[in-house]
Amino acid sequence: MKHGALLKWLRVILATLFFLPITFFFVDFSDFMPDSFSRVLDIQIVPAIVGGLVGVFILQLVLAFLFGRIYCSVICPAGILQDIINRLYCIGKKKKKGSRRFVFRKPMNSLRYGLFAATAIFAVFGFTGLLMLLDPYSNFGRIAANIFRPVVMWANNLAADMLMKIDNYSLYHVTISTITTAALIAAAVALLLFVVMVALRGRLFCNTLCPVGSLLSLISRYSLFSISFNKTNCIQCGKCEYSCKAEAIDATKMTVDTSRCVDCFNCVSACSKNGLAYSFNPVYRKEKNESVIDLSVNTSELKKSDSRRNFLATTIAIAGSAPIVSAIADTVSNEKGKEIKKWPPITPPGSLNLERFKDKCTACHLCVVQCPSHVLRPAGLEYGFDYLLRPRLAYIDSYCNYECTVCADVCPTDAIKPITKEEKITTQVGIAKFMIDLCIVHTEKTDCGACSEHCPTQAVHMVPYEGTLTIPNVTEDLCIGCGGCESICPVRPVRAIVIKANKEHLFVELPEEEEVKEVQIDSFGF
Repeated sequence: MKHGALLKWLRVILATLFFLPITFFFVDFSDFMPDSFSRVLDIQIVPAIVGGLVGVFILQLVLAFLFGRIYCSVICPAGILQDIINRLYCIGKKKKKGSRRFVFRKPMNSLRYGLFAATAIFAVFGFTGLLMLLDPYSNFGRIAANIFRPVVMWANNLAADMLMKIDNYSLYHVTISTITTAALIAAAVALLLFVVMVALRGRLFCNTLCPVGSLLSLISRYSLFSISFNKTNCIQCGKCEYSCKAEAIDATKMTVDTSRCVDCFNCVSACSKNGLAYSFNPVYRKEKNESVIDLSVNTSELKKSDSRRNFLATTIAIAGSAPIVSAIADTVSNEKGKEIKKWPPITPPGSLNLERFKDKCTACHLCVVQCPSHVLRPAGLEYGFDYLLRPRLAYIDSYCNYECTVCADVCPTDAIKPITKEEKITTQVGIAKFMIDLCIVHTEKTDCGACSEHCPTQAVHMVPYEGTLTIPNVTEDLCIGCGGCESICPVRPVRAIVIKANKEHLFVELPEEEEVKEVQIDSFGF
């Protein structure tokens, strides 16, 4: 096996070793993989930056300086997904004789670095919406959580039905309940963006929209190891240029734009004359014309036959830089419902406060898919654009388990800080609000008490009401906002007891345990 093919296969093997476990972790509905596997995601660049993992971030920059943008082809799941789409596209489309799918184009540096600067500046000043929409890891997470995972669950249910017909119950039905309209639209937009960009221009997303790609490009142009031409062996056949999905190789001038090269090694593998090599090639050894950075966006040198496709791709790139995902929140007819909709979202225990959570959460939806009680749901626009797609506690048909800390354990950006079980059971994310005019004890004069029975802290308890009836009462100092009461309340459409969020999480005292008296029995009483 020649040198180029060996490098390509090594890249494919390493990418597979990263991609498959990460994808399985997102689609794993049976909780097969341990929560500790989430630490693998710490090596993703945006989570490392947001989570304050300085060592990981520096390591990625060092890798880019040494070897180029191997992160984009080996570590980044969104980059690997684009490679898979590219391979499927090549298989599904018959190649016409003499066709050239990829050709060298000048980089759109104005768009690339303009978006990167805007993303960085907004993030510094606390607006992470643009980073959330462009971060490759978070986009992959939303695709995996809201498209791949439901498909896997649907396939499981289909297989379970088939097995049950032969009295085999090794598989069981699972419910797809965490998908929201906004999350599904966002995932579909991201996947469609990847597919269209890959089909038209290969790694256009990575070299125009992606802030991680732009950051690494600033380093990789000075990388010690890079792909360069051997002008003695090169016959200028153009195979390397036509195989470069980053459109970074100019076979005519024998140059490689190392700022856009993602080290996929397709070009080295395609060259049969050893005209290209991946080798130690520091910037001081590169020819002058290879190290010049052209900041223009002029495409006049492109062939007229490619102009239409280039125009479409550029338009998609600009449109994709700020996709607007809209979702209409469920509405209720009465005034109580309208008032509740104005309340802020309930953020997960460990997020500390609403503003901090909005600043750090990139909406990768890992906590959503890993939540064992499925109480976390991605938000739409009901809480404003600055909370779009971020998870909230939605007590629709479930509640936050009393001692559960899974979301805090798996969060890669530290938006949900790790907490102990002792901290969890005393963290007050909200307070139960009881509306007596909606309670069936008041409206129907009948017993209920479901909310009290499901309260783990005794914050909701029953007190005398009318005759033999009792009605709920809330001791706010004991309530932690777990939603046990709200999720079980039978009143619809607006429940008689709901959780109002604390913008700043508080802490409560543990309920006092009743003293158990020891009774000695000397003999039977009969």
